[in-house]
Amino acid sequence: MRKLAIGAALSGALALAGIAAPAASAATSTPDLKFTGVTVNNGKAVVVGTTKTVSVPVTYTLTRPVDVNIDGDTAFAGVILYRGTLKSLQNMVGPDDLPTCTTTATTDTTVTASCTEKVVIDPTMDLFEAADATTWKAGGLYSHSDSTSSDDFLSINAGTAIWGNLGTAKVQRAAKLTADASPEPVAKGKTITVKGKLTRADWFAAAYKGYSGQKVVLQFRPAGSTTYSDVKAITSGTGGALSTTVKASKSGYYRYVFAGTTTTAATKAAGDYIKVN
Repeated sequence: MRKLAIGAALSGALALAGIAAPAASAATSTPDLKFTGVTVNNGKAVVVGTTKTVSVPVTYTLTRPVDVNIDGDTAFAGVILYRGTLKSLQNMVGPDDLPTCTTTATTDTTVTASCTEKVVIDPTMDLFEAADATTWKAGGLYSHSDSTSSDDFLSINAGTAIWGNLGTAKVQRAAKLTADASPEPVAKGKTITVKGKLTRADWFAAAYKGYSGQKVVLQFRPAGSTTYSDVKAITSGTGGALSTTVKASKSGYYRYVFAGTTTTAATKAAGDYIKVN
């Protein structure tokens, strides 16, 4: 029931974006909730691939009137992430379970609590296009529903409110890199070719696709060492293809490193070992 109530709250929020409610009605039906100190994913970017659901930790402080009972069944309050504006929502995600709140202060009229929750992003259900890889906003959502039912009568009264611009969260497309050095083994002084591929999540296609025109750095770590050093920078070609050559000097590991972009997360290839005779 609680998850259904939360889902109804989110659906109501989407519907709310297209409804202009009278100011007087909003003033009388919406409690004075205050969401402060909202932090999403500990301030780090949220990186999402093509299939795995990502649970994003959110912390905040919620202050409510003492007579408002947020039980998760008839009333829900929590933080959502949305893209666009509240007047014109482009996308929105929220928690799939109730926040955990601990009371930290009370007055004659208010209760203040420290809250944590997990906003859940399922790339197969929640992300639809490249435009979703951007900075999202955090909003505080409140939804309530009162119902009366019998064999002869059914009445449901529900309402939703969102307080926007409470924080931000960058959502990025996950990336992958490969590296393959050859020939192996190789004689010292001979040419080594290191090939690879840079791909990133395409949420609409539910697959990783080549990321071309991006700077990628080839690195080398000698056998017995734990430290990689830059060798050269190259640019990914058609379909994200990577290929460059170096002179064999000593045995060790070659890998490619991608620093990331605004829309796409950084990534590293696994080191590929090559023996130099």
